[in-house]
Amino acid sequence: MCICINCYYVDRCITYHAVEAQHQVPHLTETPDFEAIEPSINVNIRTNVELIEMEWDVVGCESFQTEMGKWVRLRPGELVPT
Repeated sequence: MCICINCYYVDRCITYHAVEAQHQVPHLTETPDFEAIEPSINVNIRTNVELIEMEWDVVGCESFQTEMGKWVRLRPGELVPT
C-alpha cells in the first residue's frame, strides 16, 4: 500500500501526482508544489493473456510526515487506494 495516503504532503506532492497519473485516477490537486526527498516506488506488474497491469506504490520517502487519514479526509466516501 502506498504510504502517501497517511502523509501530510499527499495533496501537494509531485511524486504522488505522478502515481495518480499512472493509476489513471483523479488528482488531489492539478498543481502540486512539493518535491519529495528520495521517494522509493515499488512497481508491481501483473500479466494476463491480453493485459499487463502495473501498480505503483510509494513505500518510502525522506519527506514523509505522518498524518493518519489525510487522504480519506480529502476524498470522503471514496474507497482508499490499496
